[in-house]
Amino acid sequence: MAEQNYADKYDLNDPQQLAEACAEALLADDPLTQELKMTVVKVGPGYAELTMPVQDWMTNGHNTCHGGMIFSLADSAFAFSCNTENHPTVAAGCSIDYISPGHRGDTLTAKANKTHQRGRTGVYDIRVENQKGELIALFRGRSHRIRGVVIPGTNHDTTLPEGR
Repeated sequence: MAEQNYADKYDLNDPQQLAEACAEALLADDPLTQELKMTVVKVGPGYAELTMPVQDWMTNGHNTCHGGMIFSLADSAFAFSCNTENHPTVAAGCSIDYISPGHRGDTLTAKANKTHQRGRTGVYDIRVENQKGELIALFRGRSHRIRGVVIPGTNHDTTLPEGR
């Protein structure tokens, strides 16, 4: 993660500010999210909202947004939402259902919500919509918390049982 003193900018004891600091730390070291021109619109504990413009090069042979691009947006929203509590968290598995196509020039929005968290395992649901609010895809991610912290020099929340 990027070396920065987040305590100078955020109250890391406040869950909302901790989520914002975690998102800033993740984004600083996430070249894919940056390269795809994704924007972190909003984060909160267990929540993230990201947008991505569908650029010309993101389309497939059907002249619609490539499924891999939609998946990448949903996966990034998943990553940001499950790392908002200063526990480094990775994907254990995920699935996506494509409902409607995205199109060149659309702005897609992925809203990720924590559905369940127990110990190191979590489940997150992500909705991807276009700028008209039309459903593009539904993504479900299973997460696994690993040791360490998202923000260097801080302690993680004590809700994670040791030894699990």
